[in-house]
Amino acid sequence: MAQTRLDRRHFIRAGLAAVAAAPLTTARASHAATPGRPNILWLTAEDIGPHLGCYGDAYADSPHIDALAARGLRYNMAWSNAPVCAPARTAIITGVHPPSLGAEHMRSHVTIPGHMRLFPQLLRDHGYYCTNNSKEDYNAIPNGDIWDESSRTAHWKNRADGQPFFAVFNYTESHESQIRTRPHQLQRDPAQAPVPPYHPDTPEVRLDWAQYYDKIQEMDARVGAALAELDAAGLAEDTIVFFYGDHGSGMPRHKRWLYNSGLQVPYIVHVPGKYRHLAPDGYEPGGATDRLTDFVDLAPTVLSLAGIEAPEWMQGHAIMGEHESTPHGHLFGYRGRMDERIDMLRAVTDGRFVYIRNCMPHLIQGQYLAYMWQTPTTQVWEAAYKAGELEPPQTHFWEPKAPEELYDLETDPHEINNLAESPEHRGKLNELRNALRGHILDTRDSGFLPEAEAHRRAGETPIREMAQDDARYPLEDLLTAVERAARRDREAIPALIAGLDHEDPAFRYWAVIGIHIRGGEALAAAIDAVRHALNDDNPSVRIAAAAALGEHGGEEERRRAADTLRTLISPVENGAYAAVAALNAAAVLAEHGVSMREDIAGIPLQDPNAPARANDYVRRLVLMLAPDAA
Repeated sequence: MAQTRLDRRHFIRAGLAAVAAAPLTTARASHAATPGRPNILWLTAEDIGPHLGCYGDAYADSPHIDALAARGLRYNMAWSNAPVCAPARTAIITGVHPPSLGAEHMRSHVTIPGHMRLFPQLLRDHGYYCTNNSKEDYNAIPNGDIWDESSRTAHWKNRADGQPFFAVFNYTESHESQIRTRPHQLQRDPAQAPVPPYHPDTPEVRLDWAQYYDKIQEMDARVGAALAELDAAGLAEDTIVFFYGDHGSGMPRHKRWLYNSGLQVPYIVHVPGKYRHLAPDGYEPGGATDRLTDFVDLAPTVLSLAGIEAPEWMQGHAIMGEHESTPHGHLFGYRGRMDERIDMLRAVTDGRFVYIRNCMPHLIQGQYLAYMWQTPTTQVWEAAYKAGELEPPQTHFWEPKAPEELYDLETDPHEINNLAESPEHRGKLNELRNALRGHILDTRDSGFLPEAEAHRRAGETPIREMAQDDARYPLEDLLTAVERAARRDREAIPALIAGLDHEDPAFRYWAVIGIHIRGGEALAAAIDAVRHALNDDNPSVRIAAAAALGEHGGEEERRRAADTLRTLISPVENGAYAAVAALNAAAVLAEHGVSMREDIAGIPLQDPNAPARANDYVRRLVLMLAPDAA
């Protein structure tokens, strides 16, 4: 099997000497930036981990990005915060962790407080011309216009004479959809593709990996063209250039998952000599740094480079510029609803160890997602598991998760050896567990409310504002309840049963989830209370109870669960977010022999008050559960 480990600590210089010697600058521009105010150019790629030559990947062909790294600074550990585009981009554009906004769910489309302005708006206030070419895909609804131009024709060259610019060019060649597009003329040998040990080693998997690397090569050419255009305009010496990916690769168990493979991105910054005073401490052309950084840092960093101090409500840290702050000790990741399927995870890393808290460990990683199942690797991986042809670690994706996971990236870069139960790693487990807990409390993470409940509880106010109010959102007590629910210990069953009588529906919801996680024995002990929860006045609690009874109850309980869900699956009557949750519960019933196909096929697909994507997720679930529906 080909070597896949990417050396995070040492810059691989072989093959870079020639590109390092090539000039990045030529003539001076007639439209140079105002002295002291650099232009800032972002070149971003979709769905790409650090699979580049400059990160030590021998299978990659990325000469232009490698050349940029040879002149700039490479970050060994940069996280996207979220392992999928919309919440990751929300972290970037706001400088705020999306769970603080209720925006960690895929394309959740939430309002933000009126005083919050997105960082391009702040740059524009200070005279910058800000363009985006062209993807936005933010979960946060902005207060006012963000960009001077955001389109496929947006470009820094359209600015006023002498005006400094901030420009984004986003490249889609490496996107998940492109690694499965056929026909494709391969540029590299699939037999040499670096297949990770959790993927089955099949021709389909090797082809997907090879095509992914081919697409990186195509994207690299676009980066080269953008740098050449900047150089030809005589602007290279006036422009600070960033290159980064928006989250991990589009392969399954990368994109969408809170492993380092889903969160680590390539991240390279070139600061020309003119603005070397704005470079971070220790900046050296062709160098690398172990300083931790993540996407919430990007907004305050760009503002700092422009001489602007970030507003207090931003949660990131400027990693360079006039307002450079102290380095992070940890990076954080999060996952909520992913497209049409519900899950909840949080993660933290210190740069070497990754800790993951699975709040819903009864849900397998490989829940069916219509979009992801178009990838051949996903299909053959699932088929091989169902045929009994796999062994660990290839089976883990299709089985319930551990409540906690801990991985040592130095000895286990593929994150397959869970150290959470290792006595010798108990200290590290507690350290990262406490760091994550502190971060959740400090940022007022609103994700411990089910999505429909967060919107209901917030009402007309932004979720962010609701989550600041401990009377409306008692986070510390609720977090304790969630931590108890997510374990599999029998000792917690009495407390979970008692939690079903809590006055706050969020506590009742997690009590049901905790019983569900523990399976049939816990349900038997709590059967009367869970049956009663089918009539709870809160729809999220009713849905959770139906799912628990659907998986672990008898025939009568499953019938009652189906009766309850029939009243909740319509997005018009209950809202799209509650309907998505109810349809997820209906999927549990279907897996245990109770089909609601006829009921589901007849529901309307459009909640007129929901964003288009939320309705699309209703449609996907309907088609999964009732394929003949419109």
